[in-house]
Order: sequence, then C-alpha cells, then structure tokens
Amino acid sequence: MSDERTTTIPSEDEGLNGNGSVVQFPRSRTRARKQERRRIRLWLRRKRKKRFRIRKLRVLIVLFFLGVLAAISTAFGMFMALAADLPKLENAPDVSKPSVLLDKRGEEIGTLTGNERRIYLAEDQIADVMKQAIVAIEDRRFWTNSGVDVKGIARAAFQNTTEGRTVSGASTIPQQYIKISLAAENNRTAFQKLREAALAYQLTRRWSKDRILRNYLNTIYFGNGAYGIESAARTYFGYNHDKCEPECAKELLPHEAAMLAGIVASPSAYDPAQHPKAARERRDLVLQRMFEQGYIPRDVYEYGKAQAPPSRYDLTYPKEDTKYPYFTSWVKQQVVDQLGGGQQGARLAFDGGLKVKTTIDSRLQSAAQRAIKDWLGESGPRASLVAISNKDGMVRAMVGGDDSKFDSSPFNLATQGQRQPGSAFKPFVLAEALKRGISPGSTWESKKRTYILKGGERFTVNNYDDSYLGVTTLANATTFSDNAVYVQVAKEVGTKRVARLARDMGIRTPVSTNLAVALGGLRQGVTPLDMAHAYQTFATGGLLVTGSLSPGQSEKKRPVPGPVGIERMQQGEGKKAKVVETADGRRMVNKRERRRVLKPEIASEVSRILQTVVKDGTAERAQIPGVMVAGKTGTTESYGDAWFVGWTKEYTVAVWVGYPDEFKPMETEFRGEPVAGGTYPAAIWKSFMMSLLKVDPLPKADGGDGRAKPSPTPGTVTPGVTPAPTAVPPSANDTQQTPPTEETAPPPATEPEVTPPPVATPPPTATEPPPTDPGAGGVQPPATDGAGATG
Repeated sequence: MSDERTTTIPSEDEGLNGNGSVVQFPRSRTRARKQERRRIRLWLRRKRKKRFRIRKLRVLIVLFFLGVLAAISTAFGMFMALAADLPKLENAPDVSKPSVLLDKRGEEIGTLTGNERRIYLAEDQIADVMKQAIVAIEDRRFWTNSGVDVKGIARAAFQNTTEGRTVSGASTIPQQYIKISLAAENNRTAFQKLREAALAYQLTRRWSKDRILRNYLNTIYFGNGAYGIESAARTYFGYNHDKCEPECAKELLPHEAAMLAGIVASPSAYDPAQHPKAARERRDLVLQRMFEQGYIPRDVYEYGKAQAPPSRYDLTYPKEDTKYPYFTSWVKQQVVDQLGGGQQGARLAFDGGLKVKTTIDSRLQSAAQRAIKDWLGESGPRASLVAISNKDGMVRAMVGGDDSKFDSSPFNLATQGQRQPGSAFKPFVLAEALKRGISPGSTWESKKRTYILKGGERFTVNNYDDSYLGVTTLANATTFSDNAVYVQVAKEVGTKRVARLARDMGIRTPVSTNLAVALGGLRQGVTPLDMAHAYQTFATGGLLVTGSLSPGQSEKKRPVPGPVGIERMQQGEGKKAKVVETADGRRMVNKRERRRVLKPEIASEVSRILQTVVKDGTAERAQIPGVMVAGKTGTTESYGDAWFVGWTKEYTVAVWVGYPDEFKPMETEFRGEPVAGGTYPAAIWKSFMMSLLKVDPLPKADGGDGRAKPSPTPGTVTPGVTPAPTAVPPSANDTQQTPPTEETAPPPATEPEVTPPPVATPPPTATEPPPTDPGAGGVQPPATDGAGATG
C-alpha cells in the first residue's frame, strides 16, 4: 500500500468545527517542508545574483561615463596643449638643418640639396587643376572631413584586415602635412601618431582648407630635388611652357597636374625619368579619379591619357651643392629611399641634419677626372668612368660628365647613359658556354653566315673587313673578338640563358634574347655602372657583391641590387652622433652581402681567357707591367660607342667613350682613326689605374711591393699610347638634345673587330702603338627583339 495515506477529520459543524481538513501522515509533511525550503533558498539565491548584477552594471555604467569624461578631458587638454605647435608649422622649413655628404675618408663634399629650389606660392598662384588632382588621389573627402577621415579609417582597416597586409592608408591631407612637418624628429611611436591626428583636427579648426592645401603643396617633395609645387612644375614641365616662370604652377595642364599628384605617394617609384611605365599608370589613375569626381570632362580625361610623360631628357634638375654633382645626384634619391621613401623620408633626408658618409674616394675621383681630361680635352667625344671596389662592392669613383657643366647638362652618363655594349657583352656568352660544358679549346668555324630567324627575317654576321680565322678555338675567338664564332656559341647555349646570366650578374636593364645579344646588340642598352658591377662578379670569383644599403635592395620583387653608394648615416654632433634607425628598426649602416651566381672555376676560366685580350688581343693599351689585368673591349656599329671594362684583383673599372647627346660615329677622332674600345677607353682605363695604384698600391702578397707606383703626370705620354691633341672649347650651340628614338636610332650595335692571325704577336714597344680595336661594320642585327634562338 502507498505511504500517501490520508484521513478526513470532521469539523465542528460535522462533529467538531463543521469544516473538513486533510491530515497528512508525518513522513509526507517532512518531505513537503524540505521542498518548500529548497524553493525558498533558490529564490533567495536568484534574488541575490540579480542584485549583484544590477550593482555591477551600475558600477560599469558609472566607470564608462567617467572614462568618457576623462578621455574628453584628456583630448581637450591635449588639443589645447598642441594648439601652441600650430604657428610653428608654417615656419618649419626655415628652422631645418641640411644634411651633409662626406666621402670615404670623412671629408665633407657637399650638402643634400632640395631646399634651395623651394618656392612658396599663394593660393591663387596654384592652378585649380593641381588642387583638384591632389585632392582626388590623396583625400577625396578633404573639403568635408574634420582633419581625420573616419570613413577612410574604417575602409582602410577592413581592406588591410581582409588582405592580411597594409594595402590602403587613411591619412588625410592635414595629417600628411603634419607628418611632413614633424618628419625630421624621426619618431614614429603610437603617441606620435595620436599627436598627428590631434594636430590635424586642430589644424582644420584654425586654418581654412585653402590655406592647408596651399601649405601642403608648397611643402611636399616631388622627387629629383624638387621641393614644393612651383619647383616641381619647373623641374618636370618647364620645357612645355614658354613663359613658365615666375609662376609655372599656375600654367599646369590637367595631365601635368595628374602626373605631379601621382608622384607624391612615392617620388622614387613614380619618377617618370626612371620608371616611365609606372609613372604613366599612376598619372592615368589620377586622371580617372578626377573624372569620376567631376573635376574634368571625359574629353579632357581621354586627351590627358594620350599624352606622353616627361622623359629624363625633358627634366630641369636643381643645382647640386657638392664637389661631385653627378655622383651625389645618384646618391640623393637613395638616401630618401633608405629612410623609408615618401614625404617623411625626403624631409628627414634633406632637413634632418644627417651626416651621410658615401663610398666615393676623393683621391680616386680626381684621378678619374684627370685621366679623362688628359685624353679627351674639352671637346669632341665624352667619357664616363665607374670604379668599384671588388672587396665590398662600393663605388669609389664615378664620372658621369664634366662636373663644371652639371647645371647645363645634368644627364648622368654613368647611371643613366644606356648605350650599346658591343663586344663588351661577349664575356656573358662565354661564361654561359663554360657553364654548359663547352670548353675553351672547343673548335668552331669562323666564316660569314646568314641566319633565318622567326618570321623569315635574315640575320647576316661577318667580321671586320671580312677577315676570318677559319677553324679556331673559343678562347682564341674571345682574344680577337670573333663575331662569327660568338653568334654560333650563343645559338648553341641559348640566348635566353645568356640574358638571364647577365641579369643575375648585375645588369639591371632589360636584356634582349635575339641572336644579336651575342654581339651586344640590345634594345635598351646598358650603363657603365651596371657593366662595372657585372664584371666585378667575374673578379670576385662568381660572387655578386652588394650591401644592405644597395639601391633596389628593399624592393619587393627582388631585382638585382646595384653597387653601394652609401656607407652609413648618422644624426647628431660629435660623440653624441648616433646611427639613424628607420621606423621598422633598420640601422643605416651598410653591411656587405654576397650571393653566388657563378661557380668559382668558371669565373676563374673567364678571367684567364680575358687576360689574353689585354696581353695579346684588342686591349693591349690597358697593360700594366707586373699587374694582372683582365677585360674586354667593345665597339658598336659605325663607331658610335667604345668600351673597355677590366679588372685587377682589387678594383673593377668600366670606361665608355662616345657622344652623349646623340648617336654620332667617331670615325676620325683618334689621331685621324676611328675610336674603338682599344683606343681611348683602354688608354683612359690605364691612366686611371696607374694613378689608383699610387693611392692604393698592391700589397706584396698580390705581386706588388706595397709602395706607390709611378703615375703619369698630366700631359705626359704613356708608352704605347699617344694622347689626344689639344681640343678647342665647345661651341655655344652645343646644347643637349633628345637622343634618337627606337624607331629612328641606328640598329642595335655590334663589334665586328679585326680578327688577327691565330698566332699571337709580341707586345708592342714603346715607340710602336699596339693594334687598335676597330669598330663594327657589316653586322645586321634583327629588327625585333625575341627573334633569335631560344635555349
């Protein structure tokens, strides 16, 4: 039976009270009381938790409002404190300290220029299209935001989070102006960024938008030494406006304004002189934004896209305040790039009071200038020379032109002069052949040949004066620069492999892949700087030597970095001077970096063969008694370019001779004879090296005596070489002209040189000049790139 038994007790009315009640047994009453107590405890517990949550929420609400109040108070206090900094911004350039350039031994050689050409304009002196262009690409909500673009920050945060990297920024023009003004402090902490945002907000409350935009355009760096919009307009587009000055910025056309606005984000990457394709794409993007935002109509947009950007021949460069302007003009942009690039890098570079120790050796630079002047005089063809230390890849001398004429002719032949190398390119073919197992003693038939290329084009190769060796070895064909053999070798190993090896060794310009590459017939040409750097790879046993401060070292696509021009950067005076560090922690001290691109035994074999070019071949004028010299001459079609690139154990030196402003044959400039690689270039190379050995003599372990070598004094005659006659001053009409375009220029040049008999002749005596290195003639390279054989 169940325990839940009950009974009914009569009430009084029914016997007691008249009401009935249920009486439970004791066990049931106890269980009911326990359940009631449990229910009460649970209710009390929930009530206590609810009260606690209410109290906690009240506390959090109070703390939140207190935090908001504190933040508002802090922000208000900060804004009020920073307001005192605003009047200083307009005068910031006036209190800047220029950076100083030093040579290898610490001697001052000049300052980094840029400020001298800064010109401040009023609002009405700047073209409206320039203001529209900069707003369209840099800060489309400039006229409506309060100095900080909240929508832009949210958009940039979303894009950067989605991509997993920084792909978009959100700085407004006021923020960028603040950054530039504070850049010389070299402090990119989180507090500094907050300070910039606060200042930008305060700036928009104090200044009009027109005033902010004017100051911004007057302050930013546009590359190539142009600070401010007026300086930029004169530098990039002065050639396009007859009456440009004194207000060139007022005359800018929409596509010109778009070009300048596009440069601002990265003056190095969008430099139309160095990167015309990237600069054009950036300009077209700015034009598109201007069209989309209603600043220009479609016909102006289409017209602007069709215009060619300014070339390096169009630019008007600022004056360099240094002893060696061609060298420092090359180093200048590197300093900006190494410091982070953009506007902040430029401001720190030019106004940060840095001490930039370069790699140039003033003694060697003077020797290079003297050697060129002694041989070429003041008129006729010009020369460029680059000397690189094999040990560390540092440029010790660079002649890019006559330093006294830099203002009128700022084109740097050493770094910008892309000329055809002729047979000076053959060592790359030789190295690739050795890599592919072709021995120096392999035999080839030297005779005139005609090759049928893709598309049916004919490519005829012949030697100078139709002189051929018959059956000869690869080594002998190198000594006497036999064209007929080298085209066969290039076809055998593959021209694409040759082009790839040349790039790996230090040639940074595009290398053609047709058969003409075997003879140095390139579409774009090479610079003396790159030729010296690539030959240095032979001299170092196959190691490409660069440094942490090499130009191009930090680029994402990992191109071949160039030789080093900067050794270190410091800030401060005396013992307090410290090495500059960038925002990402990079110390501005060059560290040598080496990468093997060629096996040492192959580099050694190339060196051995190229020594015969100097001993018995076309470069006998470069001989230095008791010193190992290896190198190669090069002479292009119609004697338009002449080269000698050679090395000793310590240095690699490239010398180019030609007319810088146009392709002009040099058929009588050397004692009435043609200028070939074995004439002026080899002679200049030797004169420079003799002076170099006096400054930096070979150690005893390398065959030297550790003492200074005799150096010829200016005007004296080196045995076996006849100096150039005294030249007349240049004509007043000798102005810089645009070089021929690819459509009108002579075909890519090669070097059909004299092919001597296979038996080597003895070295010439002091009274008998060695044989010259005759120029090209008869070689007809293909008209289009890529038509040659592939590997």
